[in-house]
Amino acid sequence: MKQCFFAVDLGATSGRTILGTFTSNGLEMEEVNRFPNRLIETGGHFYWDIYELYRHIIEGLKKAARMEDVEITSIGIDTWGVDFVCVGRDGAFLRLPYSYRDPHTAGGPDAFFTRVPRKSVYEWTGIQVMNFNSLFQMDTLRRNHDSAWEAADKLLFMPDALSYMLTGEMVTEYTIASTAQLVNARTRRLEDSLLRELGLTQVHFGRFVYPGEKVGVLTPEVQRMTGLGAVPVIAVAGHDTASAVAAVPAMNRNFAYLSSGTWSLMGVEADVPVINKETENLNFTNEGGVGNTIRLLKNICGMWLLERCRASWEETSYPELIAEANACEPFRSLINPDDPLFANPSDMEQAIKTYCSDHRQSIPGTRGQIVRCIFESLALRYRQVLDNLRSLSPRPIEALHVIGGGSRNDLLNQWTANAVGIPVIAGPSEATGIGNVMIQALAAGTAKDIASMRQLINRSIPLKTFLPEDAEVWDAAYLHFKQLTANNS
Repeated sequence: MKQCFFAVDLGATSGRTILGTFTSNGLEMEEVNRFPNRLIETGGHFYWDIYELYRHIIEGLKKAARMEDVEITSIGIDTWGVDFVCVGRDGAFLRLPYSYRDPHTAGGPDAFFTRVPRKSVYEWTGIQVMNFNSLFQMDTLRRNHDSAWEAADKLLFMPDALSYMLTGEMVTEYTIASTAQLVNARTRRLEDSLLRELGLTQVHFGRFVYPGEKVGVLTPEVQRMTGLGAVPVIAVAGHDTASAVAAVPAMNRNFAYLSSGTWSLMGVEADVPVINKETENLNFTNEGGVGNTIRLLKNICGMWLLERCRASWEETSYPELIAEANACEPFRSLINPDDPLFANPSDMEQAIKTYCSDHRQSIPGTRGQIVRCIFESLALRYRQVLDNLRSLSPRPIEALHVIGGGSRNDLLNQWTANAVGIPVIAGPSEATGIGNVMIQALAAGTAKDIASMRQLINRSIPLKTFLPEDAEVWDAAYLHFKQLTANNS
């Protein structure tokens, strides 16, 4: 029987379950099932269908249970950050969880900072201010006298809520909680001063756990539905980016990473939080990592821009769009990917055209021009953030590791290398699932430490290196980009 680790990896647009196995050839990953994760829009709000996600997880477990010569050692779940479920006294979910894309938190930070100084919040948490952070979601619900909020006995972040559905055990995993802007970055525990402002205490959260700790085992109900036994559920790095960063195939620590998907998250690993005036002014974040590390990073709007355009282009394939972009005139028009205009527009293509018009640039008229505008703007934004990281990082940055689905985009990887001026190493594209499996393996004693696991991934997974080209052209484009985005970068 093959000893396998079952990883549930849920992104903001899709999810999948994976079986990870260690063999003499290294790490082998096999997808069990893949499924969409669609927002539900009703009553002026956007919700996640957590029950549908749970159903897909159960289907994946059923399928794995029927596989020959497979024995599931443990299960781990990672998801996107910040969102959470309100749980009643009887243990039932009070309603579907809001999505971070919901507009109800507009102005949330300013409202909160009238009571608690912004500086104090950053000093405690080291987390960048974004209006959808759990802190502001929770405060918005409190101010609006939301019925689910007022009846809530417990609050569970998304991976912890799904673990609860599988095990009946409530936990609060450190890496996912750190995205909430509720965790003290130095003590690595929930910050009581912030909880008090929300009318909460530690009791409103599940048992606090760190990556590698056991949540519980499958309930008799789940065992009956899936045909599995009392399989343990492990608290992996519940935040998908934390799992992905654990899987960076670096041979030393002199690197930056770019987790490229719906969001692009660029950062470095640090041993202690980096909280100072510069990181506060630049709005950098200190999120929890694996093995007592801190992920010093910046959120950048990523493939969300293209995904929303593709939705109105009848889901045209990526290769076709990339070819069209490559054939277009370079640097015809640029955008700031992080402009609020692109947060959740009804028409992303029109939003890009509006930005270009407002900034007196040529308006992209074809799909290829739109895609080229997105890719070039992302590459230049990556340089801007990497330049800041160079001054903040505790170590030199010798290479940029691009992980996640975006690592398969050779054109964007080459343009990123051109922009940042250092080698870009692409892969693995399945970094989140690999990191999830890694942490389960560490918990089971199959693996020794993160460093040795990274070396194993480096040997097991095909990687591709992109070297910088056309430095003068990209340097000139970067100067133009900085001028263009000077007021809202």
